[in-house]
Formats: sequence, structure tokens, C-alpha cells
Amino acid sequence: MTEREARQSVLELMETSEAAYLSTVDGDGCPHTRAMLNLRNKRQYPSLIDLFAAHKADLLVYLTTNTSSTKIEHIRANPAVCVYYCNPAQFHGAMLGGAPEIVHNSQLKAAIWQEGWETSYPTGPDDPDHTVLRLAPKFAKGWRGEGRFELKIDA
Repeated sequence: MTEREARQSVLELMETSEAAYLSTVDGDGCPHTRAMLNLRNKRQYPSLIDLFAAHKADLLVYLTTNTSSTKIEHIRANPAVCVYYCNPAQFHGAMLGGAPEIVHNSQLKAAIWQEGWETSYPTGPDDPDHTVLRLAPKFAKGWRGEGRFELKIDA
């Protein structure tokens, strides 16, 4: 698989995977993995397609979570994370790794905001418990039916 094919394969998976799985590391070095909303899924979040249009090559990831969550505590202590996307039926998976940043830009938080999230964040996109994470991955590794691939991603 060429680098271009691998990159396209990862992008396709990001745009169709039902969930994104975020892994963080706790203070004892134990990994924690949890399912997150896959905001790049075109079917689930069509309103965000334009947000990601300029990020096909860099495979940018946005995630939302509670500021008060354990994952934010982990990221502040150890910013090394991985986000995993998969399609088990096709034996296709990709792991993207790097250090996320916590987004403070109100316009970006509002652009990502989805109807219905007010049940978790009653005061809207700028709710103090609403956090957006931005991961510009440094690498992608994975497997597709024809074999293993690995990409270094220049941000």
C-alpha cells in the first residue's frame, strides 16, 4: 500500500467509523480507552463536513468531552493519546497518536456544537464543563485487509 493509499484509507475510515476510541494514560501508567463521538463521521455529523474539508492531509481530529472528566485529568498530566477508528467487518483499523490541545476558541466550540448537547452542557458551547480537544496527529498506524501501514504526519 502506498503512502497516498494509506492516507486515503485512514481518511475513509475516519469519515465512516461509528465511534472514535480515545486512549489516555493515568498516573500509574495504565491506559484507559473509551468510545467518543466521531465528529468526522459524515453521515452522523453532516454539518461538520466543511469544518474538516481543509484537513484531509493532516487527519485532524476534534473530540468533545466534559472538562470535569477523568480523560481531561489524564491529558493534563500526560498529553500522549491515541485515537482509534475501526471497521471490524472489513478488518480495517487506524490509530492516530499525538498530544491534543484543549480548545479555548469560542467560535470553534460554537462551530462544533450540535443540537441536543445542551442536555450535557446546559449553557451551550461555552458551558464551563464543555471541552473541545484538537489532535493534530503525528502518526497513523493500522491495518487494512491487504496489510499493515504506518504514516508520519507533518502538521
